[in-house]
Amino acid sequence: MDIEVTAEDKFGGIAYESLFVEIMSDIGKAFQLEKAMLVLKPEVPLFIISIRLRAVPTNRTVADVSNIRTEDNMIHITITDERYAPNILKELWKKYGKDSVDQQTRFDLEIKNAAEKDVSSIVVASEEEYLKEIIGAVWRTMPEGIKNRHTYIDGQVITVIATEEIFKPEMLKEGLAHHKKMIEGGKDV
Repeated sequence: MDIEVTAEDKFGGIAYESLFVEIMSDIGKAFQLEKAMLVLKPEVPLFIISIRLRAVPTNRTVADVSNIRTEDNMIHITITDERYAPNILKELWKKYGKDSVDQQTRFDLEIKNAAEKDVSSIVVASEEEYLKEIIGAVWRTMPEGIKNRHTYIDGQVITVIATEEIFKPEMLKEGLAHHKKMIEGGKDV
């Protein structure tokens, strides 16, 4: 992930960059970020964090994150993306009950009394939840006391503008300019 930090205080900029990377890594999202821009103006106070995701978030289904086949009236699932294993199991238990879902290994499951088409289409990660996680992580990067936040979301780009004060038009204008810059691939707008 490419990170661009704008800060008057060089040490503060380095600390915020480190904190941002740590938080994104902790929630397992750092590898999904293509670029991040951190604009830190504690003297105003104004904080702008804009990120571009590697891909537009979408709902993920069982079929997206596993191999599925039907054999002897049984659905066999081999999970190919381990990050979704807990959600797959939770959703299958919810729909079919624990008695109908047999977990043979960490990544291999069998489901009785189910249709492959139905199992394939079960959503195990929603676009909305993904965005909430990313935005929540950005908020945790902000200093304590920063309560006023405004968020822009366009496809792969999320920008959060935050201040302790009432938003002034120039603050929102600056945040929107960084958001547009990120949409344009980081080129000056």
